[in-house]
Amino acid sequence: MSRSALSGRPSAYGRAMGDRRTPLRRSPRRLPWEGRLPGKGRLPGEERLSGGGRLPGRGTLPSDPRFWRSPLRGPWLTAVLGAVLLAGITLLFVTGLLSYAAYNPELSAVNDKTPDKGWLGFYLFDWPTDPHWLYRLTQGLHVTVGIALVPVLLAKLWSVIPKLFALPPARSVAHALERISLLLLVGGVLFEFVTGLLNVQLDYLFPGSFYSLHFYGAWVFVAAFVVHVALRLPMAVRVLRAGRPDEGPRPGARPGPDSSPVPESESVPESESVPESESVPESESVPGPESVPEPESVPEPEPEPDRGTGLVPVAPAAPTLSRRGALGAVGGGSLLLLGLTAGQNFDGTLRRTALLAPHGGGDPGPGPYRFQVNKSAAAVGVSARETGAGWRLTVQGADHRSLRLSRAALLRLPQHGAALPIACVEGWSTSDLDWSGVRLRDLAELVGYGARGGDARGGDGLPGVFVESLQRHGAFRTVALSSRQVTDPRSLLALRVGGQDLSLDHGYPARVIVPAAPGVHNTKWVARLAFGATR
Repeated sequence: MSRSALSGRPSAYGRAMGDRRTPLRRSPRRLPWEGRLPGKGRLPGEERLSGGGRLPGRGTLPSDPRFWRSPLRGPWLTAVLGAVLLAGITLLFVTGLLSYAAYNPELSAVNDKTPDKGWLGFYLFDWPTDPHWLYRLTQGLHVTVGIALVPVLLAKLWSVIPKLFALPPARSVAHALERISLLLLVGGVLFEFVTGLLNVQLDYLFPGSFYSLHFYGAWVFVAAFVVHVALRLPMAVRVLRAGRPDEGPRPGARPGPDSSPVPESESVPESESVPESESVPESESVPGPESVPEPESVPEPEPEPDRGTGLVPVAPAAPTLSRRGALGAVGGGSLLLLGLTAGQNFDGTLRRTALLAPHGGGDPGPGPYRFQVNKSAAAVGVSARETGAGWRLTVQGADHRSLRLSRAALLRLPQHGAALPIACVEGWSTSDLDWSGVRLRDLAELVGYGARGGDARGGDGLPGVFVESLQRHGAFRTVALSSRQVTDPRSLLALRVGGQDLSLDHGYPARVIVPAAPGVHNTKWVARLAFGATR
């Protein structure tokens, strides 16, 4: 017999073989040991449902919650990514503010690329010269961490993208404010990251000055960021304290995409067991779990509470990746970008690993000129003729005193050395290089200024200096240095590096080198030093 005498349903043998004598009424749920015969039934990922309809998400609009079907989306994944971004973006904002302060924009109009900043410059201070690697640290962290956060940012935007399409746009005044802050947040963070990455790659595709665009954009973004954190942080803390949702197969669940538990009412009663007289011939053996393996599948994530976030999908698809796997992929992407960027802050082999950095992936070679060149002499209109034997440095000081000094005259003055790095806004830097030349404070004394008993590092007694380059065009052809920078004994008008005369692209015949200053303030091809002037 292939049907149970007691229940009238197909017996275990009949269900396995497919009883053709009577219509087979299949149970809506499969038993754990039932295998799928090749070509029979629907396989995971098939588009049509049994009733002929389409799966949720097919043909719907992004404003329809059924459009977003990834089972990974939910409060927990979003909270974890948000926590990483909270720490990372805070670091980026602080280092960005410090790096901007390093330009001493309050000192002179030539240093200030954001003259209309108003109260946004409330925090600015006289940039110190100690430690001498300070700007190398702040800007190196700013660029390297920013690049490493790109995968985390993209994953976070992916996790909340359904919120951007939710309708109606505003259900209340509070909801409208939240949506506006969300638009400013997303637009601001994309603007900051895109302009920052373009600047790092020396691709100035945006209109206007990078400094002003990045500065004002940062404040708009941070304002929206603060509002967003204030609104969402309590919920994120509760979600993180609750822990990661269970991703393992639940007790009583079948392996595979259809992992709902088997009700006891559908278990096979002993009365339906196949009697020995109806034993199945070997040629028609019942396909069991060993003979027909189940298709491999990822354990279905445990549905997590939505907690009013609207992030949990209403019609989740079959999982292809666990939440832990998703975080691993994001973390791996960040580590890869870190490894391809961080080397630009080191010399030798590590610099060759910085394939994503404009000055990585190659080694400038051994010797005194083993550091990069952001702008060459030819690129800014400086010729060998202007820097040859006829070059003269104009030094101006108190009471309209003025000197014109040749390079030979500068070499006859007392020479001093300093071990200082070069660090640029694009994030690359060098180790300490051995510079030698004339102290800026000694040149100030030649034109009538003296320390008058002030502290050498404190800036008392000596004025700042206005520095002008031979370069014909480009940003920072003129800069102003503070009194603190002039009086530091390590601040030099450098004539040599590594025991050799400067090369033309490295600033020959003379360049400024100042501890802890941005690279653009270490002016090359110096033509004039005006002490006590700001322009």
